[in-house]
Amino acid sequence: MVEREEMGDLAGDSYPVDEINRVKRRHDRGAYDEATVHALLDAAALCHVSYIIDGQPFCTPTLFWREGRQLYWHGSAASRMLRNLSDGEPVCLTVTHLDALILARSAFNHSADYRSVMAFGHARLVEDPEEKRRALVMMVDRLYPGRTAELRPTTDQEIKATSVISMEIERASAKIRAKGVIDDDEDYALPIYAERLPVRTIVGAPEPCSRLSPGARRPDHLGGYRADRPFDEALAEAHAAAYRD
Repeated sequence: MVEREEMGDLAGDSYPVDEINRVKRRHDRGAYDEATVHALLDAAALCHVSYIIDGQPFCTPTLFWREGRQLYWHGSAASRMLRNLSDGEPVCLTVTHLDALILARSAFNHSADYRSVMAFGHARLVEDPEEKRRALVMMVDRLYPGRTAELRPTTDQEIKATSVISMEIERASAKIRAKGVIDDDEDYALPIYAERLPVRTIVGAPEPCSRLSPGARRPDHLGGYRADRPFDEALAEAHAAAYRD
């Protein structure tokens, strides 16, 4: 586990704002403070990484995790994304939580409630052996605190076959809509049904492997992933435990 002091989160800190990360449409929904940005990142497991190779845009979904202002993600050493994001290439990493669909009285006012983050920086390949090994531990322990210590040791070949990319968050913005149904004043009197339709990703009942060895039991550190719990809540709790946040 990583001590809080290493995380670098200071109350009140914000990311610089410029034309790259400034929320231009509905700027009242934007936030640039670390507390908001980091909370949304920590409540997610999957991100989308956008980059350009030889003039062609790409966007790759991948698992990721955060340490302070540093983001990490991994993949096969043969991955096109990882081969091309090794030398300070500019990157935009995004996360979105869809919270509700909004059905209004006009097509124009149909919308969604959501929480999102755009993080900007320059990607680098993690080449230091100690940093890479530590990152590969946290790749697992960020989701399941303490699990790596219970697993068989990772082999040198497995480490060689896996690449890790790191990106310092240089700029970031969060954008949040939590308004529910908003119609034009004159439309509220119309006999048209409108509603907010909540959307949740919920943890399902665990499905143990059919080839478990006798006596193998579900470890206590998986207790946060219990059936019917909101997934983002479980992820945020796991991140906090992994980093003693």
